[in-house]
Amino acid sequence: MRRRTAFSLALGAAAAAALPTNAQQPARIVAVGSSITEIVYALGAEKLLVGVDTTSLYPEAARKLPQVGYMRALSAEGVLSLKPTLIIATTAAGPAGALDQLKATGIEIMILPDLYDYDSVIAKIAAVGKVTGKVAEADAMIAMGRQAMTSLAAALAKTADRPRVLFLLSMTGGAPQAAGRDTAAAGIIKLAGGTNAVDGYSGYRPLTPESVIASRADFVLVTRQTVEAMGGKQAILDQPSLNRTPAGKAGRIVEFDTLLLLGFGPRTPEAARELAMALHPDLARAP
Repeated sequence: MRRRTAFSLALGAAAAAALPTNAQQPARIVAVGSSITEIVYALGAEKLLVGVDTTSLYPEAARKLPQVGYMRALSAEGVLSLKPTLIIATTAAGPAGALDQLKATGIEIMILPDLYDYDSVIAKIAAVGKVTGKVAEADAMIAMGRQAMTSLAAALAKTADRPRVLFLLSMTGGAPQAAGRDTAAAGIIKLAGGTNAVDGYSGYRPLTPESVIASRADFVLVTRQTVEAMGGKQAILDQPSLNRTPAGKAGRIVEFDTLLLLGFGPRTPEAARELAMALHPDLARAP
C-alpha cells in the first residue's frame, strides 16, 4: 500500500512540475473521481475544470460540466475531445488501456492515491492545491480536517465499544451485496469507530443467508440510493437473514448519501463524525 501511495504521489509531483506557468495559459483540467472534483470546488479552483467523470455529482454545479464517462471505463477519445492540459484521476480510474492512450498523447496525467483512509485524503488535497495554485487554501483545509479527525479519534478512544457494521450496496438476485476489506465502506466504518462485519474477502460480493447471520451485525449501513432502490429501510430489515442479526432484531439501520459516506474527499471528517454518532449514541450527547 505504501509503495503504491508513493508511486502515485511521484506521478502527481511530476505532473505538477510540468504544468504551464504562463498566467495567460491556465490549465484545462479533467477530473476523474468524485473526490477530485469535490476538492477542486472546495479549493475554489473550479474555473479550471473543463470536464468530469460521471461519479462527480457533488457539488451540484459539477453536473453541468461535460462528462467523460464512468471513471473505471474511460474513453480516451471522449477525454481528448475536451482538449485538457492536465488529467487528475485517482488510482481507481481505468481501464489501463485508455490511460496508456492518454499518456501517449503527451497530456500530463496525475494519479492520486485512493486508499480509503484519511492520509490519502490529505495527499489528494495537497496535490490538487499545488497544481491549481491554491496551496494556502489546501493547507487550511488540511489543518481543519486534521483537527476534526483528531477530535473524533480522541472521543472514540473513550469508548471501548466497536460495533459490527454490515454495509449493503445492493441486492443481487435476492442476495445482499456487502462490503469486505479494502473498500470505501470498510474505511469509513473504521474511521467512525466501528468494525466491518465482513472481512473474509476484498471488495463487494453477494452474501449467502448463512454469511449474513454469521456477520453478527450490530448495525446495517446503507446509502440513500440503496434504500430507494430496495423499497425503504423496513424492506431491507425484513430480509429473512438480516432479521436474524442483532441489527435486524433491533431495527438498527443507518442511511447516508453515497458520496458523503464513500467519497473520501473534503467532507470525510463530516461523514466520519456523523457515522460515529450513529454507531456511538453517547458521542451525540457529548458537548
